[in-house]
Amino acid sequence: MKDYRKVLGWTFEWREEHSQYQCRGEVMYDDEHDEMPDPSLWFAAKVLADDLNKEGIDAEPEWSEKGWVEVIVNDKK
Repeated sequence: MKDYRKVLGWTFEWREEHSQYQCRGEVMYDDEHDEMPDPSLWFAAKVLADDLNKEGIDAEPEWSEKGWVEVIVNDKK
């Protein structure tokens, strides 16, 4: 895997120990005051997952707390 991938201005770093690319954006909140990812970062994560899938790598975007967005790499297709 590449050490990092740049997508739509966001830089996702590869984390070997977790088999994922990750990037942190601003902590945002929805109308119910639940944490949510920055919309542009979330879109970039979906683009990265699509790109990886096109390369034959099973990947899916996820997000956690404190602004973190991850693209989990499951395994080769």
